[in-house]
Amino acid sequence: MTNVVQLTFPNRARTRADRLAALASAFADDRRSRGDVFWLKENAEFLNIMECTQAAPDDRALEVHRDFYDTIEKRLAFFPQYYRFLLSICLDLEDLGIGGDKGKRLVQWTADEGLAEAEMSDLQRAEARRLMLRRGVDPLASDTGLGARLMAFAGRAATFAMPNKKAAYELTHTIFYLTEYGRKSMTFGPDVTRSLSFAGTLAYLDQNADLLAEVCVAMRFAGLTPPAIWEAWITDHTDSFIVASGDRAEPGRDDYHEFLVCTWATATAGADPFARPVSFDRLSFHAAPRRSAPLRSMSQTMLDLDSRSGDWTRMRGLIANTLDRDAMAVLEEAEAACTEFDAFFAGFARAGMANPLERLTA
Repeated sequence: MTNVVQLTFPNRARTRADRLAALASAFADDRRSRGDVFWLKENAEFLNIMECTQAAPDDRALEVHRDFYDTIEKRLAFFPQYYRFLLSICLDLEDLGIGGDKGKRLVQWTADEGLAEAEMSDLQRAEARRLMLRRGVDPLASDTGLGARLMAFAGRAATFAMPNKKAAYELTHTIFYLTEYGRKSMTFGPDVTRSLSFAGTLAYLDQNADLLAEVCVAMRFAGLTPPAIWEAWITDHTDSFIVASGDRAEPGRDDYHEFLVCTWATATAGADPFARPVSFDRLSFHAAPRRSAPLRSMSQTMLDLDSRSGDWTRMRGLIANTLDRDAMAVLEEAEAACTEFDAFFAGFARAGMANPLERLTA
């Protein structure tokens, strides 16, 4: 994106109800072709965050979806492969107050068709279960070990001390589904706490606000308080977003997901959700340039060493010499935010992992 300028429009929405109506209209009508898979993803995410943050939209924010809601059973019958998106949209619209009760019947139909049984991953199965249990149906009642398998995954902290964005996002969503997006109180032991801390530390070292925001939300849902350094940065980052309108908007080339999850994270920490004034217009969302991040340099430094050490006190100076001022500031903040940074680095360094070919031929 180049030179996006934020303009002031006379139709700028300033009350919360106005802002939600403007955002709902933009996501429903002005960014994607209505009903395609990217449209489904964007609108499912926006409605889910509205519902989770109890944003209380008025009828304007819901009626833009009236036609879609009224015909959603036809879409579900023809696109059963997208049942999770479609059920999510339907249930959130009902719970937000659109008026209607077809969600329960659609959930029962989906369960009867066995769509959740076609899922290949535990995480997708957990999402399907969470969605359908919102209307009292467990599509995987015979899978009594699903929760235990998810907890085992979430509790393996070593996974999250190494850069692996897919695993980190799966960790956050594991917490989302197990806690029913914060509605269900669960006790997570120190291993899961450590996993979230390590995943957040990596996200901070990478200056990845999208992932860090999800980690902060997951920690709140797990009954934990994210480090103040993380939440302060997410708040500043959210405030720095540029919302481009009209002809200057670039849907499909923007950071809409980062905007949504950062807004979600600030709301779970107590801020007013969707507080930014926006226009009733075509919208796109653009993150400000991030600071220099130390993660890549740290990884390259460790990879290049013939003999790695997992002792942070020994390695800190060597790594610091490879970083510019901004990256070093980020590293120092990450250290301050993570109470187990030494243990995190020991996993990050992978010093105990001998060359697999040498070990096999020894």
